This record gives sequence, C-alpha cells and structure tokens, in this order.
Amino acid sequence: MIPREILDKVQLIEIQTGRLVNNLFAGEYHSVFKGHGMEFAEVREYQPGDDVRAIDWNVTARAGGKPFVKVYDEERELTVVLVVDASASGAFGSDARLKGEIAVEISAVLAFSAIKNNDRVGLLIFTDEVEVFVPPKKGKRHVLRVIRELLYHEPRRRRTSIAVAADYLDRVVRRHSVVFLLSDFIDNDYDSALRRLRRRHDLVAVTMQDPRESQLPAVGLIELEDAESGTVTLVDSDHAPTRQAFAERWERQRRQRKRLFRQLDIDEIEIDTTQPYVKPLVRFFEGRIRS
Repeated sequence: MIPREILDKVQLIEIQTGRLVNNLFAGEYHSVFKGHGMEFAEVREYQPGDDVRAIDWNVTARAGGKPFVKVYDEERELTVVLVVDASASGAFGSDARLKGEIAVEISAVLAFSAIKNNDRVGLLIFTDEVEVFVPPKKGKRHVLRVIRELLYHEPRRRRTSIAVAADYLDRVVRRHSVVFLLSDFIDNDYDSALRRLRRRHDLVAVTMQDPRESQLPAVGLIELEDAESGTVTLVDSDHAPTRQAFAERWERQRRQRKRLFRQLDIDEIEIDTTQPYVKPLVRFFEGRIRS
C-alpha cells in the first residue's frame, strides 16, 4: 500500500502543476514538440516548388502523365521520456527546496503537458545504475503512477552515472522520443553516451543547481561532505584564495558542460533551486518556438 502522505503529495503536485500546464505550457508544448512521424493523407496535382521525390508515379501514369504528388500529415503522437537523477547530490538545497524535490515538480509539469497533447510518457530513475524504468504509455492514470514512482522511490545507491542511464535508454527506447534528462550533472565521462543518445532522440538537459555549490561563504572552518562518496574535507572558508578556487572549479565544470551541449546540439534548461522554475521553462519553450 502507498502511504497516505505520498498520495497527498501526488494530489498536491497534480493541482499545482495542472494550473501551470493549463495556463502556460499547453499551447507552447504543442508548438514546440510536433510529431516526427508522417502518415499518408492524399494525392494532389503537382505544384511548382513541390519535391519531385514525392511524385506518385502510378497516379501520374493513370492521369495521362500529368504529375501528382503524395501529401503527408505529421503524426501528432510523441513519446516523452523523463530521465531523473536520484543520486545523493540531489538531496541538497541551501534554500527551502532540494534539487530532487524541484526535479519531481518539473517532471510532473512536463508529464501533464505531454498527456494533455495525447502523448506517451515514460520514466527512468537512475543513480550509478538504472533503478526504475516505466515504459511509455498514455493517460492520466499512467502519469500519476510516474509521479508516485518519483515521490516514493528510495534510491539504493548514492553515486551518479549519466552514461549508464543514457546507454540503457538508447537500448530500450528505439522509437524517436523527446528525452528530458534532469540532473545536476555532477559526473564524469558521459560525453560519448549522450552523443549516442542524441543521434536517436531529441535530448533536453534540465540542469538542477544551487548557488551554494558555486560560492563558498566566509564562515571560518567548515567541513564539506561529498554527498555521494561520503568524503569529508576541512576547509578554511575565510581564506580568500580557497573561496576563489572553489568558485573557479565550479565555473570550469559549468563551461565544460555547456560546451558539450553546444557540440551535441542539446538544449539546456538551467534551474536555480532558490528561484521559481517557471521562467526558465517558459524561456525554453519560447526559444524553441522562435528557432
């Protein structure tokens, strides 16, 4: 049995994200994520500018040599897969919200947007192994199951492997899909795996980040613990060069990540845990519509 607390959270997220979907994202989602498949619609007479490869030679022959072309309609149905990082670094937040909690809400917004457009939704939860995979399906009942999985899942492991998740998804989801990868991307050696995944799918990176991860406050001697490895380091945060090195290391990782995304033509949505996530999502949708 699912605890009442989880069911209440599911209902609350449904209410909160439902408003966003109805008021902000429904039309934008439809405009951005158009179907990639094509189905035959009709045959019509050739017009200047038509692709000659679309000529239906059988119909053309029956029409005495007058050329006719096949016309196709775009298939509306899409598959959306949410790939969510559940490693220990997601249980961090310097404000009221943790990175992992916000990732769940954003996943719900995207999932409800998808089913509102009759698309299929799947879920993959990962650490340094794939812990949950829910195959894509349609319908509100299915999306509520996806959200319950996100809320109810207790990670078995603490570390991160984006490569493991990307390679698994590339094997099990063969149909072209829109893949939202929600992670803080505190990981290494995932370039090749993302490159392979990007060849088949429309991949969107949703980067969860907290300002405290890039800036060390001057508060004297502090212990910093790596959430995934458990390693504890004693740091003198009053030492200005130490704070500078801390910030430079984070910025260097950020630049490397962004350079990789540009090379692979992966759109990125940067989420600051201390700020509302609505604006970055809106900017993403509006940017996609303009491009």
